[in-house]
Amino acid sequence: MELSKLDLNLLLVFHHLLILKRVSAVADFLNMSQPAVSSALGRLRSSLGDELFIRTQGGMTPTPYALQLAEPVAMALDVLQQALNVRGAFDPKTSTRNFTLALTDVGEMYFLPVLVDSLTKIAPGVTLQVVSVAQSALKEDMSTGKIDLALGLLPQLQAGFFQQSLFTQKYTCLMRKKHPLAQLPAITVSALFAAEHVRVLATGTGHGRVDEALDKQKHKRNVRLTVPHYVALGDVLQRANLIAMVPERFAQRIVKPFDLVMRDLPVKVADSAIHQCWHGRLHRDPGHQWLRQVMRKLFGDQATVGEEKAT
Repeated sequence: MELSKLDLNLLLVFHHLLILKRVSAVADFLNMSQPAVSSALGRLRSSLGDELFIRTQGGMTPTPYALQLAEPVAMALDVLQQALNVRGAFDPKTSTRNFTLALTDVGEMYFLPVLVDSLTKIAPGVTLQVVSVAQSALKEDMSTGKIDLALGLLPQLQAGFFQQSLFTQKYTCLMRKKHPLAQLPAITVSALFAAEHVRVLATGTGHGRVDEALDKQKHKRNVRLTVPHYVALGDVLQRANLIAMVPERFAQRIVKPFDLVMRDLPVKVADSAIHQCWHGRLHRDPGHQWLRQVMRKLFGDQATVGEEKAT
């Protein structure tokens, strides 16, 4: 069909139905009534000659034709949005912009102290809001602009987003100084599996590779405690003869405060690459570009930091 015969506002409704999957949610987001959204969908169905969405228990499920249109429509709307939102240069010294970051608990402990201290000096009016990367709506909230930047080992954001690697890190054993393994010059595989472990699930991240590597060994792991995140790990290890396998930079942050020691992990585990990830709608936003540059300057390993790229 000819583009001149199509109301382009209908494509906006189409795009957000793909993301939000419910007429009511699209109505709220676009500040429309539900009948208006339904009417728009009806007109688009008539114009394109396809049902586009089928109502199911899980929401509005796109047809194959709708899925075929999804990417080009999203790209066209992003380009148009960027053209309409051309702004002057971002001035961090005077800006009062709020940025929303999605972080793991490890990310909060590693990134926030340094980032907040830096922003206080270079952008005193800029504020931050932090949400969890484990939330189910992470992709949707990033695509709609509710979340500016996600940081961590995030395999769920490997397609359809921009990303930049900041650094890579290995995994290490962490324990208190009085732990028997801390007295050894090196930990053997048999000693590792004889010790009692704290297992960290870290939902929403790729850190489960530690469990995968240990599960492949012929020895059975002796797990005394399983926790959903890293936040209480320092307190636990300080008081008990337990060991944990954790990302190296997290270990470096809590070794001194909790009087712990690090030891090399005797089992081979692939290093983790920590990225900053963002949606294409913010790729050329001056404020967002400034924030990414700050993150790269503060946390990027100059030897391994990658280029910004679409995934």
